[in-house]
Amino acid sequence: MPSNVEIKAKVSDPARFAEKAAELSQSEGTIIRQHDTFFNCSQGRLKLRDFMNESGQLIFYERPDTDGPKLSRYSISPTSDPPSLRAVLSDALGVKGEVRKERRLFLIGQTRVHLDTVEGLGNYMELEVVHLDFFCFVCFFLKVAEDLMEKLSVSKESLVTGAYMDLLLQGHKET
Repeated sequence: MPSNVEIKAKVSDPARFAEKAAELSQSEGTIIRQHDTFFNCSQGRLKLRDFMNESGQLIFYERPDTDGPKLSRYSISPTSDPPSLRAVLSDALGVKGEVRKERRLFLIGQTRVHLDTVEGLGNYMELEVVHLDFFCFVCFFLKVAEDLMEKLSVSKESLVTGAYMDLLLQGHKET
């Protein structure tokens, strides 16, 4: 199963964060609209990501609910009919909840930097250090993530645990 190292944090100044990410990536970033539907499952998380353009991905992932850098293992299957797949999975498993967001994606080296505006929650950032496989050293990727946190002025106090779905279920509100 592929893996990556992830970090998620609250962003208090999205314009400043975007400015720093654009400078580091030498790009204005790519805007991606996403509607994620989370389904009940016995382990990990299962979500259907609808890109709102007749394409999507079914994603299963496992990662610890801790703040700071964490190893995430995932499997992804593309779909060209997210609404139909959502209906089948909803009937079979039940819906845990939904997350709607606009994501601005920046690529910095092997890291995907996301500036997310999450409906009902506000502004967050995610770092995903990708291309992590069995032969790579996790410590190296943790260091890459921590260095980017520093360059993007992400404080340890702003780190969050869990997924956006968890924050919504826990009653977190947009600030």
